[in-house]
Amino acid sequence: MRTYGKRFLKIIGYILVIPMVYIVISLILTYIPVSEKIEGAQKKHLIYLTTNGVHSDIVLPKNLMIPALLKDQKYHPKEQFFAYGWGEENFYINTPTWGDLTFSTAFRAAFLKSKTLVHVTRYRSKRNQWIAVPVTDRQLEKLNTYILAAFHEDENGKQVIEGATYTLDRDTFYRAKGNYMFYNTCNTWANTALKESQMKASLWTPFDFGVLR
Repeated sequence: MRTYGKRFLKIIGYILVIPMVYIVISLILTYIPVSEKIEGAQKKHLIYLTTNGVHSDIVLPKNLMIPALLKDQKYHPKEQFFAYGWGEENFYINTPTWGDLTFSTAFRAAFLKSKTLVHVTRYRSKRNQWIAVPVTDRQLEKLNTYILAAFHEDENGKQVIEGATYTLDRDTFYRAKGNYMFYNTCNTWANTALKESQMKASLWTPFDFGVLR
């Protein structure tokens, strides 16, 4: 019985240690900066970063979006800003805030292969809480290309998830490419967008504050 008891305690210990190690490593990598790779070019555009407390978004003014990115998207002509995020389908739709998170949703998203979505929230005007980021022409081009590549398109274009929304009238979910895992989260996607666009970013982060900082 003592042997079984010791094994049980070891298993419990591993269960507790693994997430702690994950958090420690995540924090270390979050605070290791990746420097901007484009220097000397004129930063004449502004993009924005924002979060709902769980999922970080990259906000593009409509006039800075390439036509291919805007194509097939639902929007009202008066909507001028598009916030983009990426994540696991069940986690994204059912967890708009941390208070909505359940263990089963978190476990499935972190460890099981599942479908992913692009979430687009549309705004008619800029929000004060957004973080403005100046970018060059080249960085803007790369960022547009990165976001466009996340959409899973078929012969009809971008695939809308009908009925899935947080706000009823100004956000839409679309089918996406890629797999969500504990090392490839919604915030990792946004951070990678900055890195791929040769902008300042964290070395790696699963946290929204790692993207916004």
